[in-house]
Amino acid sequence: MRVGLVGAGGVAQRHARVLSGFEDVDLLGVTDVAPGAAEALAGTYGGRVFRDPDELLAAGPDAVYVCVPPFAHGPVEEAVIAAGVPMFVEKPVAADLETAERIAALVQRRGLLTGVGHHWRYLHVVAEARRLLGDRPVRMVNGAWLDKVPPVAWWARRDRSGGPVVEQAAHVLDLVRLLAGEVAEVTAYGDGDPPPVDGADIDSVTAATLRFASGAVGTLAAACVLTWKHRAGLEILADGLVLSLAEDGLTVRDADGERRLSADPDAARVAVDRAFVDAVRGVGDDVRVPYAEALRTQRLAVAVAESARTGRPVALPTGPAARAAVADAGAAVDA
Repeated sequence: MRVGLVGAGGVAQRHARVLSGFEDVDLLGVTDVAPGAAEALAGTYGGRVFRDPDELLAAGPDAVYVCVPPFAHGPVEEAVIAAGVPMFVEKPVAADLETAERIAALVQRRGLLTGVGHHWRYLHVVAEARRLLGDRPVRMVNGAWLDKVPPVAWWARRDRSGGPVVEQAAHVLDLVRLLAGEVAEVTAYGDGDPPPVDGADIDSVTAATLRFASGAVGTLAAACVLTWKHRAGLEILADGLVLSLAEDGLTVRDADGERRLSADPDAARVAVDRAFVDAVRGVGDDVRVPYAEALRTQRLAVAVAESARTGRPVALPTGPAARAAVADAGAAVDA
């Protein structure tokens, strides 16, 4: 299976490292707006350097990984969809909602196989959390992503990254949806004070309240004022049960006391690529976040960002189709 990469930044390098370790994958090549970055990636992991996505697609890849910054999504996906090539897109799928909605409609119309890089869904402790919750209704969810400003120029610009909630906390919100169901309404506030970075116009901190379709309630806290990654994860309260879930493990507290299960985030990063490759090759069916599912997480993240910007509540769709999609996604994790 020949895979092409659009983008040669840090996340593309991670995928290239994983994919080059699969015996059934050849890296066809890479393209990037910075030719030097593409040359460095190809020099390390193999493949050709292409001038642009069109030249890469003309070479006949079996799948394309779209690993571009949030603001650059849209034209690349449109070209890949028009070519009918299976597509893996790194999260967030866009800096805004309009782009994501447009790409989702094109994917659906074409019936294209897609995957999105919400690799937390492949943590084995996520399946364990679902098992422990069982039929217990979730009462409250508290999510947080408390971190620093990443060292890329576009990140602190709202129109380039979507802001911390869209670009960073999307991982947390994705699991919030999976484990607690769809959110019906959000109310959020930002501090209106950008971090001390040149050109920054994002909020340094954001606090949101979440009202779920089930009647559960929740919160989300996002911050980029630290010089280290302090915490990223969520806490779930159900009757007689507290689950604290992060990328590195799950802490369980119930009537039997407290216990800790470790997780391997690197294994999850490999698993998300393995699942997509197997699906493209027709030997597996474990893509847990196709584009349509990632769109629902994007809607929630953008709703939080929009409420923080306007100071007004934002409602989200929670009809039967949305609930069925969450149930299907959960069944994939359990399997």
